[in-house]
Formats: sequence, structure tokens, C-alpha cells
Amino acid sequence: MDNRKRIKHLKYLTLSAVFAAIICVVTAFVHIPTHQGYIHVGDGIIFIAAAVLPAPYAMGAAAIGAGMSDYLSGYAMWVLPTMIIKSLMVLFFDSGSGKILCKRNIFALIPAGLICVGGYYLFGVLLSILSGSAAQAALMAALADVPSNMIQITASSGLFFVLGAGLDKSGVRLTGKRL
Repeated sequence: MDNRKRIKHLKYLTLSAVFAAIICVVTAFVHIPTHQGYIHVGDGIIFIAAAVLPAPYAMGAAAIGAGMSDYLSGYAMWVLPTMIIKSLMVLFFDSGSGKILCKRNIFALIPAGLICVGGYYLFGVLLSILSGSAAQAALMAALADVPSNMIQITASSGLFFVLGAGLDKSGVRLTGKRL
């Protein structure tokens, strides 16, 4: 690896660590408890990271930041599911467009939201069954958090639009082509 690639890798790694820390703090300390977890706007920061960083770095930032927030908030049983779900959510974003609010990133909110809501539903069912609930009871228990997860994705998408517009307008050079 030549020096330019090492420097670029170090920049991405450093920015990933910063995003992981911001995701963790926003998620762990600014949330509203729900049936099985909590509502937060940390996904908005995950979306910004996904629009700024190449996918492997964004996946790491999302998994580490969101996973640590679950652990710090007392939801250790959700750390692994959260790390998987949040990593998958970033795959639809484009960090090389030069803008955070490009068409692809705006439309990426849809599959990212579906993965979040669907993923937490499926893991909720699985965790309920593993804790001894009958299948039908597990399906119903996990269904109780679907509305709060939808609110979370909607609020996080709003934060993504506000932050993305502000960063794009300010000319901050964070995205892949501008790093």
C-alpha cells in the first residue's frame, strides 16, 4: 500500500471512529424507552456516515456506535442484532456522489428503514422464542415495537435531511470524492 492509500485509509478510519462515537452518544443518551427498546435519532447520524464514508467504514461506524449504545443503555441482548441491522442499513447509500443529499441517498432511506423495522421485528420474535415464549405470543410481542421503530426511522430521516442539507450547503468536504 503506497503512502497516499495509507493516508486515505487513516482518514476514513479516523472519521469512522468519530462517527461511531457520535452515533453512540446520540443513541444512548437521547432516547425514549419503548416496549422492547427505545426510540432515538441515532440512525440519522448513521445515514450521514453512510453518505460520507465508503460502505465498509460506514458499516463499522454504525455497528460499533449503535452496538455500544445498546450495551451502555442496558440492552446487552440487543447488541448483536443491532450491529447486524445497522451494518446492513448503510449498504444502500452512496458516498462517492459529492453530495450527501443526492437522489440515491434520499431513496436509500426506504430500504434502510425496511431493514431496521423488519430486522428488529424478526430479532424480537427470535429473542422472545429463545426466552420461552410461544411462537404466536412472540410474533405479537415483537409487533408491539413496530410503530416505535417506524417513528424512529421517520425522525432519523428528518435529521438526515436537516444535517445533510446543512453540510451540503456549507461546502464541508466529507464525502468520498471530496476527501
